[in-house]
Amino acid sequence: MTEGQGAGTDTGPAPNELNTNVPQSARVYDYWLGGKDNFPADRAMAEAIAQQVPSIRAQVRTQRAFMGRAVRFLVAEAGIRQFLDIGTGIPSAGNVHEVAQELAPEVRVVYVDNDPIVLTHSRALLSSTPGGQLAFILADLRRPEAILDDPAIARTLDLGQPVGLVLVGIMHHLRHDEDPQGILRTLLDALAPGSYLALTQSTPDFDPGAMRGLAEVSERGGITNVPRSFADTERFFAGLELVPPGLVPLPAWRPDLGPAEDAGQSYAYGGVARKP
Repeated sequence: MTEGQGAGTDTGPAPNELNTNVPQSARVYDYWLGGKDNFPADRAMAEAIAQQVPSIRAQVRTQRAFMGRAVRFLVAEAGIRQFLDIGTGIPSAGNVHEVAQELAPEVRVVYVDNDPIVLTHSRALLSSTPGGQLAFILADLRRPEAILDDPAIARTLDLGQPVGLVLVGIMHHLRHDEDPQGILRTLLDALAPGSYLALTQSTPDFDPGAMRGLAEVSERGGITNVPRSFADTERFFAGLELVPPGLVPLPAWRPDLGPAEDAGQSYAYGGVARKP
């Protein structure tokens, strides 16, 4: 345990590779959220995307707010006490464990991201409550088996009990030919019945031109961005029981659980569903 962190925090091995000369999605998001853990390449990419979608900062905040509401539901109403958050991003206010442990201090969370700087800052900034536990894995969603086989999973989570799988702001980084549904199925198959999936997906349904421009700019910078229609997003929840109100634009999902933030700005769908 690193000095300054709370009890029950597993930091894992130190990352040893960091390339700041190419944009990375976690650092681009950090810039949009007003963070300081980004570099010129990330800021250039973020501004280029903002030219295509001027509301992108508001949309990112809306996505973050959805995640908070989903976690509150999972802890307070569904009784979830352990989470697997893939595509964590650089720590900022309202991380999964902060929201969850405010309601239930014993909550355990494993964070996963493929950018070494995320783990570096997670190690420095995040701490668990004494009764809970955190772990961090440097891994890629495209290799779900590697995530599930990581020793931090066995040390932190009990996969024989329900888990909240959080995939917020990451599915659009998977291409169709990378089999996103298969990746998701591998993760869900490893979780116990009664587990939940919280997922968001950007969509062209509300402004096709803006999302086409966003995807093109992102791809030129080396960041995959695949918006999906409502029907394609709904397929991610196949075999699961969607929690009311179902799959909806992000601000429309359970606004009673917390601020929707910038409710008029959302080019993404979100939903929470239970594994029967």
